[in-house]
Amino acid sequence: MWGRRSHGGVGADVSASDAAMTLIGRRVVLRPIAPSDYPQWYEVRARCAEWLLKWEPLAPEGTNPLLDGAAFTARCGARARESQMGTGYGFGIFVDGAFAGEINVSSVHRGPFQSAYVGYWIDQRLAGMGYMPESVVQVLRFAFETLGLHRIEIAIIPRNAASRRVVDKLGLRAEGVALRYLEINGVWEDHLRHGITSEEWFARRDELTALWG
Repeated sequence: MWGRRSHGGVGADVSASDAAMTLIGRRVVLRPIAPSDYPQWYEVRARCAEWLLKWEPLAPEGTNPLLDGAAFTARCGARARESQMGTGYGFGIFVDGAFAGEINVSSVHRGPFQSAYVGYWIDQRLAGMGYMPESVVQVLRFAFETLGLHRIEIAIIPRNAASRRVVDKLGLRAEGVALRYLEINGVWEDHLRHGITSEEWFARRDELTALWG
């Protein structure tokens, strides 16, 4: 569920609009990241850099986002503008009040498409504990029941076993391999595409929320 009530990672500096965007699961709280989250974000990203960066696009040459709190603040602002325009929705994942990762609904397309993409990452220390499937279920509920989207896609590099376990646990439908789909860490990487439509969500909602809600 989601709402304005205070829970775990919902801090005093969170605006009313951010509180309205707070998704609350059994063990996770998802809310837009704020500039005040930078110290915790920095600690997790620095500690997990070797584990995470090989799955992500390269940072622009000459930049190091880990060392730039101003860049983090700017990214928070960019995410807020995307949310206001309805083109994307970014959430920090909080476990027991501590920052644990991110999950984003990006490239929202309306019109006849009504679709978006979901991407995620989590603190290596918390991987495999079920926090990410729980977070994905909260975001799927938000995408289909609040945003009214028709389709969500999650694309994963085939050798990224940790991310693949998430979609496997949720039983999301595999749609095949997209060759040279995204430039990741300087290389055009193939991706396995997984999809779920609103029809599938409403047919499976009770099952998914019973397991991961």
